[in-house]
This record gives sequence, structure tokens and C-alpha cells, in this order.
Amino acid sequence: MKPLLQHLSVVLLCLTVMGCTRPDPPAPSAKPVQPSVVANGQPDIQTMRIDASPSLPALTLSARVTYAEDGYSKISSPLPGPVLDVRVKLGQAVKAGDILMVIDAADIARAYAAYVEEISELGLAERNYELTKDLYDAQAMSLKDLEHAENDLNRERAEFKQAKELLLSLRVPAAELSKPLAQQQITSRFELRSPLTGTVVERNVTPGQIVGTASDQPLFTVANLDRLQVVADVYEHDLSGIRVGALAAMTVEAYPAIEFPAKIAVIGDVVDPATRTIKIRATVSNQDRRLKPEMFARLTIAGHTMRPKIVIPKQAVMERSGRQWIVVELAPGRFEERPVTIDSVTDNQVTIREGVVTGERIVLSPSSINHLAASDTSAGGA
Repeated sequence: MKPLLQHLSVVLLCLTVMGCTRPDPPAPSAKPVQPSVVANGQPDIQTMRIDASPSLPALTLSARVTYAEDGYSKISSPLPGPVLDVRVKLGQAVKAGDILMVIDAADIARAYAAYVEEISELGLAERNYELTKDLYDAQAMSLKDLEHAENDLNRERAEFKQAKELLLSLRVPAAELSKPLAQQQITSRFELRSPLTGTVVERNVTPGQIVGTASDQPLFTVANLDRLQVVADVYEHDLSGIRVGALAAMTVEAYPAIEFPAKIAVIGDVVDPATRTIKIRATVSNQDRRLKPEMFARLTIAGHTMRPKIVIPKQAVMERSGRQWIVVELAPGRFEERPVTIDSVTDNQVTIREGVVTGERIVLSPSSINHLAASDTSAGGA
């Protein structure tokens, strides 16, 4: 019995020594913060495949044909007076600078008479100043006399400048005023000229008529009929798919079987508070002159999206640190967090501009991935 007890004592001693010398287990690794890739084999995670939304249907709008914004001019006379001659007829083609009519402008005659008088007064003031200066240098005139002559000269210079500017404002050519006085040919005849090349589409004046300067009563309208525009009203919910430069087609009742190619030129910046619409303008060629301003038209913008849209449920997007993220399924059981750029947000959908492409699969509830990732990490550290 004694040898057996001794043997057990030796065994217990060895076990005690081994327990004292066993190395400490390794410390658990630090838990990763918000991993970008998560592996999980749970089959209950709902995903969806990313597909581009179908193209929007063609948008057809009621419209109206009108002049291009930079292609017409309503012309009034800047001067009152009787009409001496009308040089153009309705429908006549004109070039920029062509004479439309001639009036007898008494304002020019009065202004030119004042201008000629100021030339004389200025010459007299200049001669008086030079004479006074010579006498002052010879000590025959006082400083006060010289200063008085200088003041007179400065006043006459200012009045001459004012008289000349008045003539220029009355459309007297500057080149004519730069000639010597004896060579100037300035009369009260004022020639009203066309500011652009086009067609006379409106004429409201006859010879002998007394015209005024009211701009709300144009005497002529000259317009470029080779290039017109069509104006339409777009509701707010249709505006997102329309871009400047987008192609369109226009039809009018006069030619129902003909589609006139058009291009979106202008998108308005103001919403009409009464109709909640925005005005757009499309440019259309009219070389054959079949289109007439004020025709009713229909403007069709086919496929009015510039690129396919990627639309996902709003619940699939999470926000962190001021950015939006989604969870993409890389392979069965493997997921990646990815930042995305949002284009627009509706009640329950989000349009993605960049960050995901068609064909990829995303997790519909990213919070479940975060929960599973946290559970896996906790389990690994137990």
C-alpha cells in the first residue's frame, strides 16, 4: 500500500508543476470596427438584383409655334415726327441696316443748331483764354482775370460735349460729327433701319403719318422665319427627364402627317404658381416656311431620359458619417459595404447616380447584415 501512495504523490506533484508552467492563452484579437466585407452563411438575408429602370414613355406636350427669342425685333421710332417715306412692304425680306422708313425729326434740327452754336461759343472761349493768358504773362492782366477765362473755357467745353452727346443719342452718325463743320451733312431726316436680317412680318405705318416714341406700339416687326421655336409647358414631375439638347418631334394640324425635327433649347427657371408648370423652348428649322408663328402644335420628346436609371428601395440605403451606403452581395454569404451617390429620393425609392451597377445584388435590409456581423464577431471572441 505504501508504494502505491508514493506513486500517486509523484503523479500529483508532476501535474502541479505542469499547471504552473502552462503558457497563458493568446489574447483575443481586437474586434474590427464596421468591416467592409462580411462572410455569413445565413440563408434568410433578402437581396435583389440591380436592373436599370425602363425608359420613360414618350412625353407629348401641347405647344405653340413662335419666333426664336433672338430672331425677331419689334421696332419703334426713337424720334417723333411725320413719316416722309416707307421703304418696305409687308412680307419683304430685309437685311440688317436696311432703311425701313424716313421721318422728319425736328429734334435733330434743334439739337444740331444747338451743337453748331456750341462750336462757336467754344471757339470764342478758347481764343479769349489764350489772349488772357498772354496778357497775364505780360503782367497786363490779373490772376483773377485768367481764372475767370479758364472757368469760361471749361464751361463751354462741357456744354459742347453735352450738345454732341445729344446728337449721338438722336442716332446722328459719329463719323459725320467728326468731319469739319463745313463738310457735315446733317439734316432733320431720320432713317429708321432694321436691326437684323429677316422678313417684315408686321407694318403699322403709312407715309404722312405722325409717329411718336411709344415702344408699346411698334411700327415694324422683323423676324427670322428660317428658324423658329416651339413653346410648351411641362409639369414638375415630367421635368427630370428633359435636358437641353434633347431631340424632339413636332406636329401641327396643318400637316398632320409630317414630323418636324426639333431640339430642346431652353428650360425655364421659374415655376408658374398658377399652373405649376415650367416653360421649355425647342428650336425647329423652317427653311420651307411651312410653319407659321402662333400655330398650335404638339411636341413629343421620345425616350426623354438621358441614361438608364438605377432605382432601389429606400430601406436598402443606410447613412453613416454623412454618407449613404448600401450592402452588395459579392458571392453567396459574402457582402460588402459600399458608398453610393444619390440622385433623387421619393417616398420609398432612391435613384442612384453612382456606386452600383446593373447586374449586382444588394441587401434589402442592411441592418440585418450589421447584426449578423456583430454576432459572428462576438462568437469568434468567446
